[in-house]
Amino acid sequence: MLKKRELQDCQALYELMVHPDVFPFVRHKAYSYEEFLFITKQTIEAEERGELISRTILDEWGNPIGTINLFDIEDGAGFLGTWLGKPYHGKGYNQLAKDAFFNELFYERSINTIFMRIRKVNVRSTKAAEKLPYVTLANETRKPLWEAINQGEDIYNLYEISKDNYTLYAMRQQKVDDEQQLKEA
Repeated sequence: MLKKRELQDCQALYELMVHPDVFPFVRHKAYSYEEFLFITKQTIEAEERGELISRTILDEWGNPIGTINLFDIEDGAGFLGTWLGKPYHGKGYNQLAKDAFFNELFYERSINTIFMRIRKVNVRSTKAAEKLPYVTLANETRKPLWEAINQGEDIYNLYEISKDNYTLYAMRQQKVDDEQQLKEA
């Protein structure tokens, strides 16, 4: 489902990224394949320095279909950035990728808080975030950070995922899964 970023995936990812329904919401925009290759190389190097964590999202056949990233890592916290190619929207890949990524971040890395900044005009992403039981709107509880991300033209909502909230969700989900298996046995 996820793998470390590799230059060999750039052609497929670039073609998916430039779709007009995807491109506006990509953090590191590339206006040519060569630029995307360069940005990917920089991303790999930044991960080696501990500045970010970036993974390629794969479909069930191992094809690259998007990326999921934790940017601006500082004091055990960072900002989530994710995008999927248009043909993969609405098919459940985003949730599977987030679950795998959050498990890595919270249980294999030293991450305790994941922030999401979502443009107020991005209704699709806002609805998706607010459906998740472990996500908290943090505009008021993290007001200095919310004000800092809203210095530019775009206006964002700030969402927070704490390790504790995600762990409670994962434990409840495991209990539901276990009960379902018992019923089916």
